[in-house]
Amino acid sequence: MSIPQSGGAPIEHYGQLVEYLADGCKPREDWRLGTEHEKFGYCKDSLMPLPYEGARSIEAVLSGLRDRFGWAPVTEGGKLIGLTKGMANVSLEPGGALELSGVPVETVHQTCDEVNSHLAEVKSVADEIGVGFIGLGAAPVWTHDEMPLMPKGRYKLMDAYMGKVGTHGRQMMRRTCTVQVNLDFGSEADMVQKMRVGVALQPVATALFANSPFFEGAVNGHKSWRSRIWRDLDAARTGMVPFIFEDGFGFEAWVEWVLDVPMYFVYRDGKYIDALGMSFRDFLKGELPALPGEKPLMSDWADHLTTVFPEARVKQYIEMRGADGGPWRRLCALPAFWVGLMYDQTALDAAWDLVKGWDAETREALRVAASVDGLQAVVGDIKMHDLAREVVEISEAGLAARARAGAGGLVPDETHFLNALNETIESGKTPADELLDHYHGAWGGDLSRVFAEYSY
Repeated sequence: MSIPQSGGAPIEHYGQLVEYLADGCKPREDWRLGTEHEKFGYCKDSLMPLPYEGARSIEAVLSGLRDRFGWAPVTEGGKLIGLTKGMANVSLEPGGALELSGVPVETVHQTCDEVNSHLAEVKSVADEIGVGFIGLGAAPVWTHDEMPLMPKGRYKLMDAYMGKVGTHGRQMMRRTCTVQVNLDFGSEADMVQKMRVGVALQPVATALFANSPFFEGAVNGHKSWRSRIWRDLDAARTGMVPFIFEDGFGFEAWVEWVLDVPMYFVYRDGKYIDALGMSFRDFLKGELPALPGEKPLMSDWADHLTTVFPEARVKQYIEMRGADGGPWRRLCALPAFWVGLMYDQTALDAAWDLVKGWDAETREALRVAASVDGLQAVVGDIKMHDLAREVVEISEAGLAARARAGAGGLVPDETHFLNALNETIESGKTPADELLDHYHGAWGGDLSRVFAEYSY
């Protein structure tokens, strides 16, 4: 999750909230992409999740990355809880999953190089201390009590709150992993079109990247249990945000929605102040019970924007949030999939033509069906397999039109990063289907084999 913001100008008027989002508009030549991905760490001998402290621990991995590869430490309450290097950061999910938030770059080639470099760094440190890392959408065997809560004030507050507003929030915090890509927009109208396409097609990403058919040591009946978890987490801040498809949607409408989402915290002087369930609207008036008489800073608004979790999210860029964590090829395929759809106008228009006739009920039904059935999902006359094939073809055409070369010009464009998705479409098998085939076949129901065969 996000590293907290601090400082910034005081918020004097409502318009600053809208202006903050609008300031994300960039000319096309300045558009960048940034990939974020999470992975579970575990002890190789016991196959148990990593504790925070100890010889084989999250702290040991972070310390090794810091000392060997020049990352700067991020601490909270004297605990090492993250790393930074330039615009990149390594942070901890609540249950100890390790997240890389990459540098904004120009091409998928560059973001994939960054992912590969990071995984190589992590593996070199992890191998020396008997630790492994695996990319799955949900923890396959561990229970809630076996997953440690990382020593971050934000997570302590969230953990208490999650149990009051939904049934799956604590599962999300400790036992899910995702991969997402962050994308720029050129104008408010561009943001609107990208958000509408992005939200409508998140179920396609969920289906193609489905990689969490196991939970607590058993088959769970879903291809993406991670997506299932998000459906019953906190209705106030998650979901398919149907209002973005209404006439007049723009930055101000997004601000209005976020303002109605209950707060988690205020970050001051390195500490998280409990503001659970309080209103940012009251904060704007100087009437926040947690800080009576004090008005928010722009950093408080930036932090509050990180506490909404819809399938796609607007900050000063757009986050595509619908995919399970997975193997390294999938980590590169996800940004390629969305860049192809979003960064070429012909492709974006074609994608919009696919989805513009759907109503809110259809979009939600696709979301549910994708989590259960993956590529085999069917909603009305929409067959997910056929839809995914068409969407990937549009993405591939968009990447070809971008014509961003890699490998010193030897690779003419970014289309090869979609190979993993094209293989899925041809075979009809997502990563979840492959895992289930192994489980019911060669593994003979022995789920412990997932660690040896699917770790980085």
